[in-house]
Amino acid sequence: MTIFDPVLLKEKYCGSTLCSPSFSDDRYLFLPGFCDVHVHFREPGFSYKETVKTGSMAAAAGGFTDVCAMPNLNPVPDSYENLERELEIIRRDAVIGVHPYGAITVGEKGEALSDMDGISKNVIAFSDDGRGVQSDGMMEEAMIRAKRLGKIIAAHCEVNSLLNGGYIHDGDYAKAHGHRGICSESEWKQIERDIGLAEKTGCRYHVCHISTKESVQLIRDAKKRGVDITCETGPHYLIFDDSELLEDGRFRMNPPIRSRADKEALLDGIRDGTIDMIATDHAPHSKEEKSKGLAGSAFGIVGLETAFSSVYTHLVRTGIITLERLIELMCINPRRRFGIPLGEDFSVWDIRDEFTVDPEKFLSMGRATPFEGMKMLGKCVLTVKNANVVYRRKDG
Repeated sequence: MTIFDPVLLKEKYCGSTLCSPSFSDDRYLFLPGFCDVHVHFREPGFSYKETVKTGSMAAAAGGFTDVCAMPNLNPVPDSYENLERELEIIRRDAVIGVHPYGAITVGEKGEALSDMDGISKNVIAFSDDGRGVQSDGMMEEAMIRAKRLGKIIAAHCEVNSLLNGGYIHDGDYAKAHGHRGICSESEWKQIERDIGLAEKTGCRYHVCHISTKESVQLIRDAKKRGVDITCETGPHYLIFDDSELLEDGRFRMNPPIRSRADKEALLDGIRDGTIDMIATDHAPHSKEEKSKGLAGSAFGIVGLETAFSSVYTHLVRTGIITLERLIELMCINPRRRFGIPLGEDFSVWDIRDEFTVDPEKFLSMGRATPFEGMKMLGKCVLTVKNANVVYRRKDG
């Protein structure tokens, strides 16, 4: 990875047509282009929710210059023919680097392995995100193949038999308001299984969007044993707990926002290095799909345009982590793990600019975010990918 040198980049770009003429060190931050290893851009198949164009524009507005796109599409990229349809759209419409995942199983149904050999050279990793692979044998064989191909297995961990129709955390809020809960074991139990399989096969293993204290400890212990494992969590799991839920579909995501104890364990994992990266799980839906409250709305929220500002405001400005650690979590670690070079990609942030999150101003087609109406510090002024301006703030 190219070493990011903000001083050289200022000398190269500021004063040119790329940047406004005055950049003071105490107001503006030059940051390396962020990398999100977990987004849903919905094409092909669900362009009424998001497109590669709108999703990549939203990413650029959030300072991201590379993202990894999940495979829950139609058709699912489980063969080269299906994958090529997605690649064609990416080549045509993406304004930043969009790196597709290949599915672990055919149709993400968990019944047969995808053509992993046939698509390996054109995917960043393999995942059935949105669905946990239920069969132990199927996951073990997938890990064996992924190891042979030199690829990562990135797992959405969820034991279907433990879900029981739940849709928010099985905690105090669910009990008080008569909602069906998702137990923590549904997540950590499959992580526990996969750690054992990764240890057995030697596969490079990555856990998507962890949310429970048990998950943090399992991964911490696995790393100490030398298992080749990394993991991510999302900004919303680090900032909210289930006592702050509202009766609104913008608080429904999978995994759910969990208890205060879980949030504190995640923050400990961020601080001690157990958690390697922050990823948004940007998952846009239509307004109708998100308008049916906690019980009836689709799972998923958007996050690309609030990721840095939310974490900077709530974790960096409060002294929970340093800015340097945030750069590791949002740029260095995801790029290193998934082999995505940085080059000279960067973004410029006005860290004195306080704003109120207004989803109607998003470039994403999705509007559902738990951060709606919250005040944050830090607005992206400019994003540059491969020496090209891919985002420039238009408002003052």
